[in-house]
Amino acid sequence: MNPYETVGPAGAMIALASLLIWLYLFFAHGKFWRSAPQLPPAVPPTHPQVDIIVPARDEAATIGRVLTSLLAQDYAGGFRVLLVDDNSTDGTASVAAAAGAAARSAAELTVLTLRSKPPGWSGKLWALSQGVAAARAPVLLFTDADIVHDPRHLSSLAAKLLQSQLDMVSEMVHLNCSSLAERALVPAFVYFFQMLYPFSRANDPRSKVAAAAGGTILIRREALERSGGIEAIKDSLIDDVALAASVKKSGSIFLGHSGLATSIRPYEKFADVWQMISRTAFTQLRYSAPLLALTLCGLTLVWWIPAAAMLFGHGWQSACGAAAFALSAASYLPTLARYRRSRWWTLALPLIALFYMAATLGSALDHWRGRGARWKSRAYGAG
Repeated sequence: MNPYETVGPAGAMIALASLLIWLYLFFAHGKFWRSAPQLPPAVPPTHPQVDIIVPARDEAATIGRVLTSLLAQDYAGGFRVLLVDDNSTDGTASVAAAAGAAARSAAELTVLTLRSKPPGWSGKLWALSQGVAAARAPVLLFTDADIVHDPRHLSSLAAKLLQSQLDMVSEMVHLNCSSLAERALVPAFVYFFQMLYPFSRANDPRSKVAAAAGGTILIRREALERSGGIEAIKDSLIDDVALAASVKKSGSIFLGHSGLATSIRPYEKFADVWQMISRTAFTQLRYSAPLLALTLCGLTLVWWIPAAAMLFGHGWQSACGAAAFALSAASYLPTLARYRRSRWWTLALPLIALFYMAATLGSALDHWRGRGARWKSRAYGAG
């Protein structure tokens, strides 16, 4: 008996299901694939005071460039920078102070040094909370210690916040994309984030989807206080999404891409990207084994079935696979264009997805073994 006569009908139905999923994703899932919107350079109608809060832990390699770019912001209103040094062991505070002394800026730089972290708080959120406590301005900018800002960035964020009457503006900054690991995996990281949280739905007040990118968040102090402050999400590892969900319950948010801010954190090896993913992947699934199993099955259906049906199927099974694969490839092109990568990377999507699936499974295994992921000498998500 021809084995295909036995598995063929079931395989055909699976291939059809994969195609139907891709028809939904491409045409009805918030146009996530557009890799938009992007904030243009702009000048706000007014210039409220802004306090820029930068949590940092062992960031001596990047913090000098970051602070130099922040102190050089072309913003007509008053602003100051608060660097919160979270128990660093590499001299981050000293590098920060030197950068502030060397900068030709009227803006004030304040370095706060933390010596401990209370139980129940994530490290970054504890640092942010201490920065907020020291801040005085009605508008706050949260930004990471590896992000370099164009001089026009703060003005452009404030323009969007004020002109659109928003409570929070966040941007997915341009990520480093130089090494082989970065070229292969970083555009896909942004693409998968867009798929998980379609930006158009995050920006729609009628949608329950809420998301932010922690590298750049401009927020009104009153909106932060109304949502319960940083303490309301103090134990969140996916803190940016948690903050967005908290603010959107009673306000309006915006999430876009940035052409005015760039992360300079390198991910030189595939293991570096693996660590970044596994730190929060199982947290995203609420530490649930059933959700993990459903996720892996779903990702197989979305990424592996189209390629398998196209290459090994027959008749309309192969046609369904080819159509689904074509839609997945087309949806990846705008993100590849944003990162100036060749369109041939679309052919590697199943392998790239396999890497992310493996890292997600690795995140779960680490949790069940009681190890958790490690980031900046801290353990996260241990069972």
